Amino acid sequence: MTKFFSITELTREFGVSTRTLRFYEDEGLIHPERRGRTRLYRAADRRLIQEILRGRRIGFTIAEIREVIHVYKEPPGEIGQLKLLMKRIDEKREELRQKRKDIDETLTELDNVEEACLTRLVEIGVGT
Repeated sequence: MTKFFSITELTREFGVSTRTLRFYEDEGLIHPERRGRTRLYRAADRRLIQEILRGRRIGFTIAEIREVIHVYKEPPGEIGQLKLLMKRIDEKREELRQKRKDIDETLTELDNVEEACLTRLVEIGVGT
């Protein structure tokens, strides 16, 4: 017998709202079974939710997550999915490195401006 999960069980397990799960369904990322107005999630849906949330935590967009899921379902399957995922990880890593560099440069510039302000305050005789 197939084990199903309710929306309440999954929201509690993953710490997300029902709106989040319905959004993932609307985006075509998960496909729970329907019995009337009740959504029943299979183990496969649960795994997809887990992977979607992991993707979101590391900064992937819904479109990127959809692309990775789609590659898995179509040829070349898992191999293609893993290669695409590694490519997206490299891109995300490079994006984060650039952001870190930009932040470091901004912090250095802030330090320089602050130092210039302090120097000028001393020059005009204002103590800090």
